[in-house]
Amino acid sequence: MSTKDNQNTSKKQTGILGRIGQSVTRGPVVPHDDTDRKLIVVNNLIFHFRPVRVPLKTLRYTHTFGLGGMSAVLFTLLVATGVLLMFVYEPSPGLAYDSITTLQSDVVFGKLVRNIHHWSANFLIAIVLLHLLRVFFTGGFYPPRQFNWVLGILLLCCVLVSNFTGYLLPWDQLSYWAITIVTGMLGYIPLFGGWLVSTIRGGAEIGPSTLIIFYTVHTTVVPVLIIILMAFHFWRVRRARGVVVPRAPGEAPELKPEKVLLLPNLLLREVSVAMLLIAVVMAVAVFFDAPLDAAANPGMSPNPAKAPWYFMGFQELLLHFHPVAAVLIIPLAGAIGLFLIPYLPYEEDTSGVFMMSHKGRRMASVAASIAVVGASIAVVTGEYWVDFTAWFPALPPVVSNGLIHGGILFSILAGVYIVFKKKYAASNNEAMQALFVFIASAFVILTIAGVWFRGDGMALVWPWMR
Repeated sequence: MSTKDNQNTSKKQTGILGRIGQSVTRGPVVPHDDTDRKLIVVNNLIFHFRPVRVPLKTLRYTHTFGLGGMSAVLFTLLVATGVLLMFVYEPSPGLAYDSITTLQSDVVFGKLVRNIHHWSANFLIAIVLLHLLRVFFTGGFYPPRQFNWVLGILLLCCVLVSNFTGYLLPWDQLSYWAITIVTGMLGYIPLFGGWLVSTIRGGAEIGPSTLIIFYTVHTTVVPVLIIILMAFHFWRVRRARGVVVPRAPGEAPELKPEKVLLLPNLLLREVSVAMLLIAVVMAVAVFFDAPLDAAANPGMSPNPAKAPWYFMGFQELLLHFHPVAAVLIIPLAGAIGLFLIPYLPYEEDTSGVFMMSHKGRRMASVAASIAVVGASIAVVTGEYWVDFTAWFPALPPVVSNGLIHGGILFSILAGVYIVFKKKYAASNNEAMQALFVFIASAFVILTIAGVWFRGDGMALVWPWMR
């Protein structure tokens, strides 16, 4: 190629890049050819989700811990390994378990791929929950971010559904009876509980129809929903000008915070976190195998039969409350409360302030401590002493073990809010945060009790005695 040709090519490329830069900094430009048009479309798409500049303070790792990016990385790992697993897996009760054993013993790197898929799924639940807590404690739900909080809750629900439907696919004793327990719990819902169980199972019992339904939802429906919601979620973050900018208690929000370029400042941090996360998942997958019990046997239930760990808190509730309260009223009230958090009346906008104030941090610590001790005592006394059904035999169980228990629980929660608000002369924001921490801490204790401290017959035992 001649020198003149090189100069013309260089000028053309410079012109294209210059026009793209103009589209970012000054506004849209009219494309001159197909190459211009394609590059401008790609450029606008990228910067529609990611800004050119980001506030410098938001780059601090301890502000977000990279939890949102971690969730996206784990979902990508799940999609990639899930596609590979689909080449071997057979969604049929007679073949599902054998296909898993074949995958682990006869397919090159088959066990590793399944391990990565399993641990990525479990890590994703934990990371999404931590991301939810991070957003709450940094005030990332105030205007204009209210609806993004709702999208985050919907994404959490999708992640739980994805894990729940995928849990059955190995078709072993562990998965078969865990799904039996969880779907059976739904049967306690008044009026339409039986219909709901039959719809989810595809019949009265768990069988071939159940496996096909779960496989379809797990591999098709939920991934599509997650992709759509993730895209919408990221776009809403971009529209709100990124994550909240951190600030100290009492410090006014910065109208024009100092900003730095996305490249390489934020991108380098995100890539580093992603690589570290992938390395951790790989290490866990190498040293710890995904569980696989004996083939499913509908005629022989293991003792104890437990729900997956992320639903064990609800199974623990079932041991202390009437089924209608444990399966319907309490979870429904909790879900409604989560969705309404951004729309509750608050006295001030504390977005960017970690736990709202120094007082809010003290209140949250006290609330967590009381919840941990109180929930632990409640689990033990409920196992060995408190039995309202026996104490009030004349009352129907729905009253003695439902309304009375529910009334006590509601009184405790109302008391926590009122006492904390008065004792600390707290704002509505701080009192609501203390209540949130109290409920979350108590539920963590219920989950721990169900996972590690329940043995044969769901009786309380020490973990090393199971």
